[in-house]
Amino acid sequence: MNKQVTEQPQSLALKDKNTISGKTVYPILIAISISHLLNDALQSIIPAIYPVIKDTFSLSFAQIGLITLTFQLSASIFQPFVGLYTDRKPQPYSLAIGMGFTLVGLILLSRAASFDILILSVAMVGIGSSIFHPEASRMAHMASGGRRGLAQSIFQVGGNFGSSIGPLLAALIIVPYGQSNIIWFSALALLAIILLINIGGWYKRKIRIKAKRPEKVVAHVQVLPKKMIIFSVLILLVLIFSKYIYLTSMTTYYTFYVIHKFGVSVQDSQVYLFVFLFSIAAGTIIGGPLGDKFGRKYVIWASILGVAPFSLLLPHANLFWTIMLTIPIGVILASAFSAILVYAHELFPGKVGMVSGLFFGFAFGMAGIGSAVLGGIADRTSIEYVYQLCAFMPLIGLITAFLPNIKTKS
Repeated sequence: MNKQVTEQPQSLALKDKNTISGKTVYPILIAISISHLLNDALQSIIPAIYPVIKDTFSLSFAQIGLITLTFQLSASIFQPFVGLYTDRKPQPYSLAIGMGFTLVGLILLSRAASFDILILSVAMVGIGSSIFHPEASRMAHMASGGRRGLAQSIFQVGGNFGSSIGPLLAALIIVPYGQSNIIWFSALALLAIILLINIGGWYKRKIRIKAKRPEKVVAHVQVLPKKMIIFSVLILLVLIFSKYIYLTSMTTYYTFYVIHKFGVSVQDSQVYLFVFLFSIAAGTIIGGPLGDKFGRKYVIWASILGVAPFSLLLPHANLFWTIMLTIPIGVILASAFSAILVYAHELFPGKVGMVSGLFFGFAFGMAGIGSAVLGGIADRTSIEYVYQLCAFMPLIGLITAFLPNIKTKS
């Protein structure tokens, strides 16, 4: 059902012209979420095997950071361009093609015998991700039935559950049996390709229906001045910077942190990483619906700034409390991205692919650059110092106060 938007002082209300009215298409949202789960589970194998390849190839923390930088940049640079292109010419089967790149990257990674091949293999996986995310986000938007925050949360939660599974799979299959066993995960990539081909068929039919019977959208829209929109986007990007610098400190170096500080085994460290990543997955589903109900700004504010008390305590905690603190950190931090992404969609109606590509790409890029920088800092100081430094990143969430309010009413 179409919604009419009322505008309050200093607020912006928008209705995206690409939203297809009607009921939320849950089977498609769940299928997209499952494909996101498979995609991100395969991607998360890369940081999960860092302790293995660090010993095998005698890598420094800086080289580990370079692997993450390569992976994240290849996953980020192409995303805005993919999104911009598909805004104009939707590509229903591009997701399956992207998963094909991931499949090739996994095969190369399982057989890599040098640092150069490691770099090439993670770049292939990253390219697959850059093709996947913008168009998958558009499909979730199209299936939302107007409940955009909920749709993005369902889409995101699949990816975050997938990311949490990666360390467990690595602990069970790769750590005890070696790098070559990564080849078994190619079966998941093939399964994802089959699923994505079927989702692409639904998407293609919806595009044809929309072309034949374009829907009229009744909405009262008052757009903010261009300078205010640019200012709002800059704030959102800074917030993503703070979120993903802290997040990459956890996903890339948390296993090394607990191994070095508490003397745990590699397999135990993977389990502790799973606890954190599972917390992220559990928290993801919260942000979108709360944003739909109370407003994106307040969810963004609470989810980034709210992490600060726990992040500041983490470097001073023992092993038990370190694990316990990662749970609220993951849950609270995870609720931000869905709200940020839908907020950005509302700033730029009709540009779902481009905006999704820009924000996914920027997030991955910041994670990659942050990983490389933090790796260099860890080599020069210590892994504990990295966590003392990153503990202050969530305080940047204070700038959320400068975002305009966006409210939608029936």
